[in-house]
Amino acid sequence: MEPLLDVHDVSYAYHTLSGETKALNCLSFQVYFNEFLGIIGPSGSGKSTILSLIAGLIPPESGDIKIHESLCKNHTMPIGYMLQKDHLLEWRTIYENVCLGLEINHQLTPARIKAVHQMLRDYGLENFKNSKPSELSGGMRQRAALIRTLALNPGLLLLDEPFSALDYQTRLNVSEDIYTILRKKHKSAILVTHDISEAISFCDRIIVLTQRPGTVKEILPIQLSIPRKTPLKARSAKEFQDYFNQLWGDLNG
Repeated sequence: MEPLLDVHDVSYAYHTLSGETKALNCLSFQVYFNEFLGIIGPSGSGKSTILSLIAGLIPPESGDIKIHESLCKNHTMPIGYMLQKDHLLEWRTIYENVCLGLEINHQLTPARIKAVHQMLRDYGLENFKNSKPSELSGGMRQRAALIRTLALNPGLLLLDEPFSALDYQTRLNVSEDIYTILRKKHKSAILVTHDISEAISFCDRIIVLTQRPGTVKEILPIQLSIPRKTPLKARSAKEFQDYFNQLWGDLNG
């Protein structure tokens, strides 16, 4: 099967007046259609740098990053990016926030606006569309940030620890919500996280990075014997603890 995204032999270093810091070294992996790929690794191993490279925010120093041609043809914005913080603008309403990307890209068409209203209804935010971000809970803000990202119809989502700012209970609930939403929309996603349990419960495969400069240490397929997997159901699977122990061992040498 041809991959949706192919990262091949990518290296990157940060340069300052005091010298060079090698972040990634000869990194290679693929993401396939309708797949959720997790990336875990030690602090400083280049996890967020990988997402910045894929999003085109910085260019690789060597190697190639290729996106499947169908993604560029069929999607207005082939890649969507969700960060740790929702970055909603307090002086704009929730509706104005979720339309921000469309506004910037001059795509506030009737069809796009209709889709935004439908997502606000589907994700429980219709009654808060005229509210300001400070009036919403952390979980509701993250759902608003997701709608803002999905409004541009990306084919691949980059999730950079999108649940880390939430309390534990909200984190589990929002993870469940976003997982369900992305599955229904047949999106592919890359999730960067420090949380091993979160990676196992959310992802189809998990990449383990080495210490800096980061490269692939292992790619572990996640196969759980539960029907209709969701992040909450996954945590009760009999294989869950074995995967956790294996990944813990990989991270801690």
